[in-house]
Amino acid sequence: MAALSIGAFAQACGLTPKALRLYDELGLLTPARVDACTGYRYYERSQLDRARLIAWLRGIGMPLSRIRVVCDLPRAAAAQEISTYWHQVEADIAARRETVSFLVDRLSGKDPTMSAHHTPVRLNHACVLDRGLVRNTNQDALYAGGALFAVADGFGPGAEHGNTGNGEGAASATAVAALRSADTVVPPEKLTTTLLAGFHDARASVNRVAGAPDAGTTLTALLWSGADFALAHVGDSRAYLVREGELESLTHDHTYVQSLVDEGRLTPEEAQTHPERTTLVRALCGLKTTEPDLHLRQAMPGDRYLLCTDGVYAVVDDLQELLTTATAPQEAVDRISAAAHAAGAPDNLACIVVDVHASDH
Repeated sequence: MAALSIGAFAQACGLTPKALRLYDELGLLTPARVDACTGYRYYERSQLDRARLIAWLRGIGMPLSRIRVVCDLPRAAAAQEISTYWHQVEADIAARRETVSFLVDRLSGKDPTMSAHHTPVRLNHACVLDRGLVRNTNQDALYAGGALFAVADGFGPGAEHGNTGNGEGAASATAVAALRSADTVVPPEKLTTTLLAGFHDARASVNRVAGAPDAGTTLTALLWSGADFALAHVGDSRAYLVREGELESLTHDHTYVQSLVDEGRLTPEEAQTHPERTTLVRALCGLKTTEPDLHLRQAMPGDRYLLCTDGVYAVVDDLQELLTTATAPQEAVDRISAAAHAAGAPDNLACIVVDVHASDH
């Protein structure tokens, strides 16, 4: 059967000739033949299935790097990868929807607890960074500054590269160090852009130091301006809120097992003991252009916030009781650390507790 010209092939698969030339240059969809004299590209009809799949995936917004992965997978695995990607898209949309709802309620005056003006509050915090009882090195890192609080959990070979032995893994420490550029006083309307810029600095720094494609770190951070704060999150470290005695998770784990829970294929109880419960589907690693979940919220006096790595929440069963009964942040982190150690502390652990008080002024 005769080969198709690039124009005929484009019409048949739904891609433009310009896109086909780009995909050829990237090695994503190589022509069956290129005329040595004219440079014209020709394609076999057998390539239409791959081309149509690429067109469909581009239509749902999948980046080219991930399309390459999908196209090279067996059919069942490709279907799972597409499902996982779309779950991530929906999670991102949900995060943006929350921020949009926050802004609409705030600007329209529907929520009387939200002031359109900068609300002064006083933040008290305490933190703990611990190697645990089993690990030889500490791949966790944290930062607690004036306006910025962050925890990170490194993984893979690059996480231990340059480890000091009594400090932090390179990937997590690098991410936190780069994120410190966001620790600055900004008006509420600049919270998300400032924190996102700091996140991008962290991502670029991790990309430079990661020693292997599967090495990197999680990163969860809060940036404050008065009672307003932005939350950026990627991976499976977590942020929690305690308000009026109730514990609420503010983040969504970016793990393979959590995606199975979201799809109804596992129960939360089954997920807790699943052998792949720590397998991440999103993190700062390799050369990926990972974007965080980004939220904008407003705190209230009396709120208590916890940032922690999985070395805390995976082994401490009574977080709500520990957080609600402790009288101060230092007592809270001390009790959380003691509980983790009592449970064997099988992993590194990092946690920050932040209390919100009405300003004295």
